[in-house]
Amino acid sequence: MMEGLAMLRQLIGQVQEFLELHGSPPTVPPNYFLQLRAQSTPQRHLSFADGVLLDLDNSSVDYGCYNLIMTAGKSENLKMLEPGKPPPTKKARKESRRGKVIASTSSTENMEQHIWKEFPEDLFEAVIARLPIATFFRFRSVCRKWNSLLVSHSFSQQCVQVKQPQPWFYTITHENVNIGAMYDPSLKKWHHLSVPPLPTKLIVLPVASAGGLVCFLDIGHTSFYVCNPLTRSFKELPGRSVKVWSRVAVGMTLNGKPDGSDYKILWVGCDGEYEVYDSGKNSWTRPGIMPSNIKLPLTLNFRSQAVSIDGTLHFMRSDPDGIVSYDMVSGVWKQYIIPAPLHLNDQTLAECGGRIMLVGLLTKNAATCVCIWELQKMTLLWKEVDRMPNLWCLDFYGKHVRMTCLGNKGLLMLSLRSRQMNRLVTYDLSTGEWVKVPGCMLPHGRKRQWIACGTAFYPCLTALA
Repeated sequence: MMEGLAMLRQLIGQVQEFLELHGSPPTVPPNYFLQLRAQSTPQRHLSFADGVLLDLDNSSVDYGCYNLIMTAGKSENLKMLEPGKPPPTKKARKESRRGKVIASTSSTENMEQHIWKEFPEDLFEAVIARLPIATFFRFRSVCRKWNSLLVSHSFSQQCVQVKQPQPWFYTITHENVNIGAMYDPSLKKWHHLSVPPLPTKLIVLPVASAGGLVCFLDIGHTSFYVCNPLTRSFKELPGRSVKVWSRVAVGMTLNGKPDGSDYKILWVGCDGEYEVYDSGKNSWTRPGIMPSNIKLPLTLNFRSQAVSIDGTLHFMRSDPDGIVSYDMVSGVWKQYIIPAPLHLNDQTLAECGGRIMLVGLLTKNAATCVCIWELQKMTLLWKEVDRMPNLWCLDFYGKHVRMTCLGNKGLLMLSLRSRQMNRLVTYDLSTGEWVKVPGCMLPHGRKRQWIACGTAFYPCLTALA
């Protein structure tokens, strides 16, 4: 410390000698000069502040010298001020930042106007086609041009190139049978949209889906309807040529057009009667009769929706346990005898990446668990591949639990209910992830809705019924 003070005094002395040799300094107000204050303590110390305050003990400096400013942290960096000029003051950080923001905002606005004016229309549609579905519906309310994208052919082509998202679930609640509740698993959010007014007072239920379209059947099993739940594109199918008053199983496939506007629907009854609807012809046809090697009557599992893999529909049956399948292209029926796992209830077919899966409740004594099986193609046997976490299954202990599968396309939604419980969960067949679903409640309502039935569909803005 003492050596540093000695060096500083020597430096100031050299500056004074330099000024004496080259002329006397001009008169400068004393308040601009380097200030020296005597300290009450006998210790000598050097203090560096923003400007620089030098406190020296028992020392003096003649006021006839220039002001000296020492930059903090660099003792060798000495600057001489012009006479009569105050030391530079540091600008407030907020003022400096505000000035930069104002300048950048004005330049940004000019730049954005120039860019958006020349923005290519095809690139504009490509960006919008990749927005999340919920965001798009908020976006299209901005102006008529953006709203008209739904009927644009070029926009439809852009949507085709976008990878299919996770399926959504269209469900019907017990309290509002004609108001669908749609669940978006990516946002974990429920949406409430009503289907268009139907020309019948009967209750209609979702029974199948393909792409972005959902097939409905009235509770009397007489009339079919197809609807895009997102855009409310709606169509009533023509009457069937065969009148079947008993329950029927329904499956739906796409004809190959990527926009989902060309599809086929198959219904089959327990006595072997069946018909196929082709949207391109807008008519029902009877391609043939069921082969004799398939045992009739068909004891179909109506709790299980059909599974579509590569244009072939698979239905679950019992007595004997197994699967019956129909190729929508060749029109060929096949039957597979597959023993069901023991102690199985409420079983449902599902598919994942071309694999046929089975989900059901495994009940033994008072314990119940949800299990997942995969069909082994070589042996035609079910192999267990996963089951619900044990901690979750403890909630089912001693309860009479029923299960409904609301979607079977890679991502499952399971409704598990008893007198004391009503739970919804999703299961991803590819990742094995179990996720609890938030309760379904109407907007501005507090009462939790009970899910009656539903189906999975891939949200598509351009699919036409």
